[in-house]
Amino acid sequence: MREKTRILIVEDDTPLAMLMITVLIRVGFEVEAAHSGKKALELATEYKFDLITLDIGLPDASGFEICSELKQRHISRHTPIIIVSANPLPEDMAEGTKRGAVDFITKPFDITDFIYKVIFHTKANAQQTTAFESMEVATDANAESFRRSENNFCAS
Repeated sequence: MREKTRILIVEDDTPLAMLMITVLIRVGFEVEAAHSGKKALELATEYKFDLITLDIGLPDASGFEICSELKQRHISRHTPIIIVSANPLPEDMAEGTKRGAVDFITKPFDITDFIYKVIFHTKANAQQTTAFESMEVATDANAESFRRSENNFCAS
């Protein structure tokens, strides 16, 4: 049985965080929340998430800094990050993309659009992960086949 998809919500606005958590749980996701950059980094070290939503205006750090830190860590390097911002300027979007974000959501947002983006990016990431795992298995099998044929050739 497959585990539930795990989402990390990083949002310091408690009512908004509760709304995001509630709708994602109703859709069937497992959700953790952090109200600060420090807590987000702690949770991302402790658990593997399938997607992270990240407010850029956190009380203790810039969401951009947290995004960069998450993308440098082995466990969260390939985790899609959606930036959430009340005032996304074009330069903020460029900065988020540069630091590894896959999408942006502007506050206030339509809850249906939010759910759609979360589902889209978790499914895309799962497909990409499956493809990479298949390539690794095929590559390992091809390497083993090559080693066997090389041994047979050298023994002849």
